Amino acid sequence: MKKSLLTILLTVAVSGLTAYGVVKAADSGSQGPSVVAADGSSYRTVNLDQTDYPDLTYAAESCVDAVVYVQVTVRSQIDYSQMDPFLRYFFGFGNGMPQQREQQGSGSGVIIRPDGYIVTNNHVIANATEVKVTLNNNKSYDAKVIGTDAATDVALIKIEAEGLPTVAFGDSDKLRLGEWVLAIGSPLGEQLKGTITAGIVSAKGRSMPSNDGEFKIESFIQTDAAVNPGNSGGALVNKAGELVGINTAIVSQTGAYSGYSFAVPVNIVKKIVGDLIDFGSVQRAVLGVTMTPITDEIAKEMKLSSLDGVYIVEVSKGGAAEKSGIKKGDVIVKIGGKKVSNASSVQERVNSYRPGDKTVVTVVREGKEKDIEVTFQGTAMKTGTVDNDGSVAFYGSKIKEASKEKLAQLGLKSGVEIVSVGPGKLLDAGASEGFVIQFVNDQPVSKPQDVIDLAKKARRAVYIEGVTAYGKSSYFGFGKDE
Repeated sequence: MKKSLLTILLTVAVSGLTAYGVVKAADSGSQGPSVVAADGSSYRTVNLDQTDYPDLTYAAESCVDAVVYVQVTVRSQIDYSQMDPFLRYFFGFGNGMPQQREQQGSGSGVIIRPDGYIVTNNHVIANATEVKVTLNNNKSYDAKVIGTDAATDVALIKIEAEGLPTVAFGDSDKLRLGEWVLAIGSPLGEQLKGTITAGIVSAKGRSMPSNDGEFKIESFIQTDAAVNPGNSGGALVNKAGELVGINTAIVSQTGAYSGYSFAVPVNIVKKIVGDLIDFGSVQRAVLGVTMTPITDEIAKEMKLSSLDGVYIVEVSKGGAAEKSGIKKGDVIVKIGGKKVSNASSVQERVNSYRPGDKTVVTVVREGKEKDIEVTFQGTAMKTGTVDNDGSVAFYGSKIKEASKEKLAQLGLKSGVEIVSVGPGKLLDAGASEGFVIQFVNDQPVSKPQDVIDLAKKARRAVYIEGVTAYGKSSYFGFGKDE
């Protein structure tokens, strides 16, 4: 009897200790179930009992001094001579002579090199005649515009300084949905410079409609970090204090933050900035296809396992895609070994290459994947290159000696006509087709080479005067490449 009682007590004790050990082990390793994706890869497990927010202090403190306040002055002339004389007289609009108007704007920028190179948005410094940068320690500098790219809304400016704090480039391709990020900038003006807000990555590869029909490369990072006017050009950083994007836009019916903000991925920014520093202009690769999203009907017809990728509607004659063997009806699913899910991701991948670069494009054709080597082409010829029609490339546009008929029509003796306007400095400056250039930096020109030579000699900026296609005197200017 005593033996039986002792056995029972020992059994209960061992069972209790075993149960306690199991519970402790479960508590100490409570990371949630291991979730496996359809492709066999495992997601990161998460302790659902953990309520602490991630520590973002390192990212904030290490990056805030490298984000600057950018103040812009835009001067323009108003030609009152075109106004009704009655209005000029009774409303006091001067004597009819052109008068200068000055406007102020502001935004943010990110120092990427200790010798003064700063990334900002193109729309922040567009048409600026003066750019001033104020650091977080309140020191101010005059800035020079190195180059701009309207298609990605990225611009590069420079101040004369050394030993500046910088933000290291991260890898925007590695961002995960739900990952914490910080937005740093100067919302609503200089008084709030160095403001830091936090949020998560809400979506990747976002695009926004363009009402002006301008070709744009858009594959935005969407976050819910609070961004307001003035944050444009500021930094989006990850927990490690690495730059993952340049804050660019908000979607709002009021003009203020409404829960969504968008940033240009840093992998696009790195390519644009590198081109502006090394070449003075963006070396943009072109694949040469017209594409559309994958629908259920296309997926069924093409025997696709998902709706990821893009369907090729048309292949440009003589383009990179046609020369490599990509055909109408193919479905692009990978570029350079990386999956593409929509048109935005295709643009982002192509934009990471330069003209002449080679990569492998994976397409689905007749239900099977096929790897095709592609050599990318460019969007514009190098300045000074002569085209088949005799026109000469000039900062993404084409110029040609004005014909006698054109000169007679406008009442001019000589000049150089802008025969086409493409992505580049002339387009950004507001140039138009049919404009006849008469002077470059106050020097008369009659041949395309005159224009190119005078632009090369310019130290800081190129000012162009002439007559529009409609016979009106006009001028525009742009910053000189370093």
